[in-house]
Amino acid sequence: MNALTQHFSLAEQVIGAIRFVIGSDSAVLHEPKFSGNEWCYLKECLDSTFVSSVGKFVDRFEHDLAAFTGARHAVAVVNGTAALHIALKLAGVTSSDEVLIPALTFVATANAVSYCGATPHFVDSEERTFGVDAEKLRDHLTHNTEQRAGQCINRATEKIIRALVPMHTFGHPADMDGLLAVAHDFNITLVEDAAESLGSYYHGRHTGTFGLMGTLSFNGNKTITTGGGGAILTDNAELARHARHLTTTAKLPHPWEYRHDEIGYNYRMPNINAALGCAQLEQLSLKLAAKKELYERYRAAFASVSGVRLMKEPENCQSNYWLQTLVLESAQADQRDLLLQSTNAVGVMTRPAWILMHDLEPFKECPRMDLDGSRSLVKRLINIPSSSGLI
Repeated sequence: MNALTQHFSLAEQVIGAIRFVIGSDSAVLHEPKFSGNEWCYLKECLDSTFVSSVGKFVDRFEHDLAAFTGARHAVAVVNGTAALHIALKLAGVTSSDEVLIPALTFVATANAVSYCGATPHFVDSEERTFGVDAEKLRDHLTHNTEQRAGQCINRATEKIIRALVPMHTFGHPADMDGLLAVAHDFNITLVEDAAESLGSYYHGRHTGTFGLMGTLSFNGNKTITTGGGGAILTDNAELARHARHLTTTAKLPHPWEYRHDEIGYNYRMPNINAALGCAQLEQLSLKLAAKKELYERYRAAFASVSGVRLMKEPENCQSNYWLQTLVLESAQADQRDLLLQSTNAVGVMTRPAWILMHDLEPFKECPRMDLDGSRSLVKRLINIPSSSGLI
């Protein structure tokens, strides 16, 4: 600790570093920025009267999203949770299955599994990426599962472990090489929860394009927003067709007749939301550049603050830096709540990571592996103001 900072508490140093970067006394955690064609496209949408699930902006948004991510197909839906629900359903997840998901995730990941009637099986995360620890997961599966007729069976519950859902936490890509290898070796389908990682790349390839399917979110606090919205990414044309059919109430095409051939869902993204998304996508490269610049400024500002580091993108990856994240050293873990109280008290919005999923009432009885990594991380992570408009 240098002479300029040694007389200040950690909370005072953190507040000072954030204010120095943002150039203001206060800031929210993450807010959208509308500086392009949003008003123009929304007016066009309103003038056309096509504001619901039919209209040109839905098709355009899907096309532009697929082009940006490199996926062959994108299916736009009402939110990221709906996207993951349908992706898991199309991956064959049923009520007799378990799905491996990180304990360190937003509750939507666990909820989507539950919507399929399946059971979340919580796995640990690593500090290097905040994502699922592939090596530790392999060891867990080796000692607790067996292969029967090409399926991975949890010996303790006798249920099929049908899918693995890695989540790219705060926009940082998980270890996809390691996780794909685990999924392959144990006959488990991989579906990515890329809700937070639009604009993030693992070894040059966009997140959400590695598994059978990937899902995105465009909530108001994401890198770009459609107000509410999500999408399914896949290279499989039949899965994309089926996803589009299911999310449009499984209605068969007909000039006037309402005929539905399976249980469907009213999950299709409205045209008015897609209009907003098209305008936001046009500015995505600028938003990503601003977020990277914000990271660099925070990195410099926190270089002299002892006991805490700023999370950086994993090696050979490109993060969208959706939420800038401070990681406290283990010796400073007991300072987390004081830091949260102090920053929020002066108008600098900060947030902890989520409560671990197995500690939430609906999921306390779900199977889980040793979660020491996640327990350590959740005590030491603090998200700080991250809006692209801060630059």
